[in-house]
Amino acid sequence: MVHITLKHARQFILSKQGLLGEYRYTGKAGVLNFVEQVGCIQYDPIDVCGKNSELVLQSRVKGFTKSMLYELLYEDRKLIDYYDKNLAIIRVEDWPYFERIRNRFRISGRGQDEIKKVEDEILQLIEKTGPVCSKDIGYDQVVDWYWSDTKLSRAALETLYFRGDLIIHHKTGAKKYYALAKDFISEDLLQQEDPCVEELNHLIWRVLRRISAVGLIWNKPSDAWLFIQGLKSEQRNQVFSKLLEEEIITKVKVEGCKDIFYMLKNDMDLLEQVIHTEQMKDRTELIAPLDNMIWDRKLIKLFFDFDYKWEIYTPADQRKYGYYVLPILSGDRFIGRTEVITDKKNDILNIKHIWLEEGCKPTKKLNRDLKACFIRFMKFHQLHQHNFEEIV
Repeated sequence: MVHITLKHARQFILSKQGLLGEYRYTGKAGVLNFVEQVGCIQYDPIDVCGKNSELVLQSRVKGFTKSMLYELLYEDRKLIDYYDKNLAIIRVEDWPYFERIRNRFRISGRGQDEIKKVEDEILQLIEKTGPVCSKDIGYDQVVDWYWSDTKLSRAALETLYFRGDLIIHHKTGAKKYYALAKDFISEDLLQQEDPCVEELNHLIWRVLRRISAVGLIWNKPSDAWLFIQGLKSEQRNQVFSKLLEEEIITKVKVEGCKDIFYMLKNDMDLLEQVIHTEQMKDRTELIAPLDNMIWDRKLIKLFFDFDYKWEIYTPADQRKYGYYVLPILSGDRFIGRTEVITDKKNDILNIKHIWLEEGCKPTKKLNRDLKACFIRFMKFHQLHQHNFEEIV
């Protein structure tokens, strides 16, 4: 059992995430290094001030641009869109580990009867013409689908994608173009058997990724475990017992917290570095709403005393803050949140509102840090103006 203070717990998580001290990740190589560490970055198509995956990377990767992620996904093919923690971005090398997910979609799912009638035609069409989007292939019949009734063209393409017959070749805005997986994923990866034959081994692999993605976590129900099928409390206990037995993870007791937490044993050197560093360089960053670090909102509330809800699905008259609000991290604390909109037409980063946390006073240093943060964010979006005004 490792015993640490609450401050060191916060600093460890932030250091593991690359959000405290000097930037740990740089450029395209840094993007790949970060994805390797966390396993996946959650994807969401909504773009108010950048898509979630872009926002995750801009806060961590020095010199990151949106084109870097696009190139790694759709030109270099080192990353790929697929399910992990819901829709996500993963390394293409991890493709074999998700065979059981693809197989689930092969044997069950909505609209199966209608899709079965047209799937061969669609695959032959793509073989002949190349990448297509749903508007390219007809099939306007409406079918029952997961989110709402939709056209057969969309349901069929998405099903073939879920099964692994297709991949997302590229995106134009929110429009997805699909291509044959065999044309863009190496035969070795496509033919490789699932490395985790036993279900328990698969769950261990998935849980380890999530522990590394968050940094420090507990063995209890958590949004950090989303989309790991079969991970009920009994299975989760088995996984943690196995990982402790094999000394892959370590128990951590945090000062003032009744729960036991867990970290990768390989991260002990990083924890020791945090504990023995008197002063770590502070950064002020805007954090994505589905950021790996805040997957478990209850854990963030406990460690950081920061209560964050993404209100995008909350009716407007019930929102406390706004539609698309980003947490503001400064040093090892969340100091507030902000609603920011990229106004490309007028070439301005529109900072609609900043809400400081209770007890956070608007000092000159705070205003300097916030201004510098928003200027970086403005440049990240290739805008040339901002409307930040000092908080008094």
